[in-house]
Amino acid sequence: MVAGEASGDLLGAHFIAALRQSHPDLQAAGIAGPRMTGAGVRAIYPSDKLAVNGYVEVLRHLPELLWIRSRITRYFLHARPRVFVGIDAPDFNFTLEARLKQAGIPTVHFVSPSIWAWRPERIHRIKQAVSHMLVVFPFEEQIYQDAGIPVSYVGHPLADIIPLEPDSAGARAALGLQAGPVVALLPGSRLSEVTRHARLMLEAAVRILRHHPDVQFVLPAANEAASQLVRQAGQGLNLPLHILAGQSHTALAACDVALVASGTATLEAALFKKPMVITYRVPVLTAYLMRKKARLPWIGLPNILARDFVVPERVQEDATPDNLANDALAWLDDATRRRAVAETFRDIHLSLKRDASTRIAEAVQPYLATRA
Repeated sequence: MVAGEASGDLLGAHFIAALRQSHPDLQAAGIAGPRMTGAGVRAIYPSDKLAVNGYVEVLRHLPELLWIRSRITRYFLHARPRVFVGIDAPDFNFTLEARLKQAGIPTVHFVSPSIWAWRPERIHRIKQAVSHMLVVFPFEEQIYQDAGIPVSYVGHPLADIIPLEPDSAGARAALGLQAGPVVALLPGSRLSEVTRHARLMLEAAVRILRHHPDVQFVLPAANEAASQLVRQAGQGLNLPLHILAGQSHTALAACDVALVASGTATLEAALFKKPMVITYRVPVLTAYLMRKKARLPWIGLPNILARDFVVPERVQEDATPDNLANDALAWLDDATRRRAVAETFRDIHLSLKRDASTRIAEAVQPYLATRA
């Protein structure tokens, strides 16, 4: 198995848990984070080594990434596992998967890259690399069927884990929050994302506080390094801020509104039925190249799934503290609009809730029954 960053590590842990229901003696190894290692995956390299995004950032880390991929490829070619599972991290995994598939090792890829949003030409590379694609959104299945790639729609594990009716009161009590509005700040799991978004969100928080003096802010940090970056970004700002060690789901359950960096966290916020403002900043060159290849008007998963701008998106030069604050205040001051978007998110939740663990186990079972 190879998973990149926190969201891939979370999905990988659920993937292994699903397989262990029918194969309790299953052994797994690869690139894994703390959740996967906790589920019994032996980490040859930590998954945070792959937590790099954007053209500019990848170029800076390219030598190390290529060295790790070369080493892990040799490891799997020697070990010859019954199946290789690549979880997200497409630019890293597809080259690795192509080598393994060519050598007769079946390759399963979990979570399709966003070929429906940008770079659709990647479908040809995927066909060379992947024996079986597991997709988490219903509209993705037809894309792979049309390309002649074996595919299974398994639903999204997060839709099974996150309750349809989140316990907001319980989450607030668990975090020791007082009465009054709560705003969650989620600047991203990668340190580069925290660097770009933490100060932006904290300055937006200052503006929100001016209009709602009783507001409290919760910010779940993926690790201690992220916490330190947040504290540095918040220097000089007097905010009622609770920096949490992880606990992103508790923060989302507790909040009234969230400011969220684009990525899996936007889907999590939607599954918790929370109004949000989606934001993202990348280096100028990365933004230019991505915009040239974009196929959809939205970047946030809730908007993509709803096929509409049901929540605001503030990207690049539009991502300013004033814009984020004004959008958040518009949510806080309009209970009818909050209830309406919660109903939209409930429909999305139901469409993704498909007992993913069972479907994953069924899709991978044929590969576990035979040795490559």
